[in-house]
Amino acid sequence: MTLPVNLESQSRKPSRRLRQTFSLFDLSSLSISSVAPAFSISATTGVMVGYSGVYSILGILLLALPFLISSYTFRVLNRHFPHAGASYHWSRRVFGPRVARFQGWILILAYFSSIPPILVPAAQYTLALIDPSANPSSWLEFLVGSFWMTFAIVPLLQGARPTARITQIFFVIEIIFLSVFAVFGILAFPHIHVPVGGYGFHPGGILLTMIVASTIMDGWEIDSYASEESTQPDRDPGLGGIIGAIFALVIYLIFVPLILFETPRHLLANSTAPMVLWAQRLQPFMPPHASVWILVPILASTAGSLWLTAYILIRGVFAMGRDGMIAKSFGKLNQRGIPAFATWVIFITAWAVMTLQLFVSSLSVFFNILLSAAGFFLIFEFVLDNITSLVFLWRMHNRDDIHQSRVQRHTHGWMMVGSGFTAIYLVGLLISFIALSSRTISPWVDPILALLLALGLIYAISSRIKTEKTSVFEYTTVEETTDIVTGS
Repeated sequence: MTLPVNLESQSRKPSRRLRQTFSLFDLSSLSISSVAPAFSISATTGVMVGYSGVYSILGILLLALPFLISSYTFRVLNRHFPHAGASYHWSRRVFGPRVARFQGWILILAYFSSIPPILVPAAQYTLALIDPSANPSSWLEFLVGSFWMTFAIVPLLQGARPTARITQIFFVIEIIFLSVFAVFGILAFPHIHVPVGGYGFHPGGILLTMIVASTIMDGWEIDSYASEESTQPDRDPGLGGIIGAIFALVIYLIFVPLILFETPRHLLANSTAPMVLWAQRLQPFMPPHASVWILVPILASTAGSLWLTAYILIRGVFAMGRDGMIAKSFGKLNQRGIPAFATWVIFITAWAVMTLQLFVSSLSVFFNILLSAAGFFLIFEFVLDNITSLVFLWRMHNRDDIHQSRVQRHTHGWMMVGSGFTAIYLVGLLISFIALSSRTISPWVDPILALLLALGLIYAISSRIKTEKTSVFEYTTVEETTDIVTGS
């Protein structure tokens, strides 16, 4: 008996197939939650105000422009190449395996360096919610951080659907609490607003603010890495990212001005808890002890960001392992259709880094520099993605399978312009970071970045790494009839 195509494919290659389960609503909620608005505001507003004061809003807007253009770039690339590897895979299809190796290296650096900075704050916010006056020890932070790692890994090992559902629950909690505090902030504004004079305009500070803002404007691209798990892979991936990017920007444009204009600058600049300070300013206009509840949306946002950032990295290394770019064990799925090996390795490594951060003070400088460079690698990744988009649309667009059957060919002229503009814009920002970071962060920043980039180049040109043919996602829009096949 001849099996139907989908069943025959599954019987041949069960270990290479991700299950399609995400709707557009799932992808959009993942994209918004992955940006983690409440956590991002709490983690970065103090730093941005320290760099540029009230002009932090300008820095966010200047960074949002290329990121919003990039969301449309991702949409175009997803339309042509839906794949769990996203950035890595697009680079491989356009430039070949060597450039893709370097892209994969940047992807790993960008997202792995974003995980440890989430773990320790998650522990700190949890302990502050339980006892705001306590001064917890490193051991207690370690135990609570370990709890959150365990909590995060469970839905990831259960599959895409449980991950989406728990994300949506945490997202609803975050939005409800943020909405309540926004109402109180707006009502209190006539009574507690602070003078905004005396803020100097410092271009260097705004450039550094833009680097920091890159860590709060990313995350929406998760739907690109979830494209193989979408029930409509030729339609929804990329669209969810656009929705997520716009939604997150709207939240920032509501809350950052409220915090800036309602909290004295000397308290806000370089604060590690700017939203808590702001909520304390609102306390006279809220029910007794209500200000402490600002930790609820921050914690919900932090937790969601933890497993969703890990999700992006897991799907990226899974795709690389499937293509033989790294150990093939990373590219295998368990019986649930989950890249379990990649998940365990990433979480164990992140747990080890958290442990070293908390207990080995001699390594704290290195890790702080590495983690502060997360924005650099995220921007670098977007530079490479926009270059990939530009070359694809310019040289290869009408030669891909989607357009071969069409009599009338078309171009994406505005997208080519947007991709080129964004690549140049972000390269300028990277150069500014290199020029300023040694003076404002640490003199070791540039040597460490140079070392990591050099290692990526060595990995990219290495001739000892044997790779398989590029995995190509062959799909229909019905979730039972998809498969991963190998091709050129």
